Amino acid sequence: MTGKHAIGARVLDVARGWIGTPYRHQASAKGVGCDCLGLVRGIWRELYGSEPEPLPAYGRDWAGQSGAEDRLNAAALRHFIARPSGAEAEPGDLLLFRWRPHMPASHCGILIGDGRFIHAYEKAAVLASPLAPGWARRICGLFRFPDL
Repeated sequence: MTGKHAIGARVLDVARGWIGTPYRHQASAKGVGCDCLGLVRGIWRELYGSEPEPLPAYGRDWAGQSGAEDRLNAAALRHFIARPSGAEAEPGDLLLFRWRPHMPASHCGILIGDGRFIHAYEKAAVLASPLAPGWARRICGLFRFPDL
């Protein structure tokens, strides 16, 4: 596939290969374990060969404090293509989520389309979930992976 949807299709192909990987905090190994950020890191490695920057250790509550630095969004801005506010999300786009207004982004996933997305879910695994209203209203960032 060529054109504007080529990278999204490739991202989805790679992301689907991670479905079923168990949830493991800070991990990023297909079939072994990952968290939501580890899923995105693994997809990035499969597409581009290596991660764009070293990742510091992070706790489970790294984004849970008011006034905390929005590290996930800042990293996405450095390495992905920000989609304009109001842009329609497309399959393969990176979605960032925040649980409460004025809090940093603390979860991420890959849009499948048709109201679904792929993400690593704590106490479960990498799975495809409905992008139900409870998830959709928490989207705080929309990004495209860079072209190969």
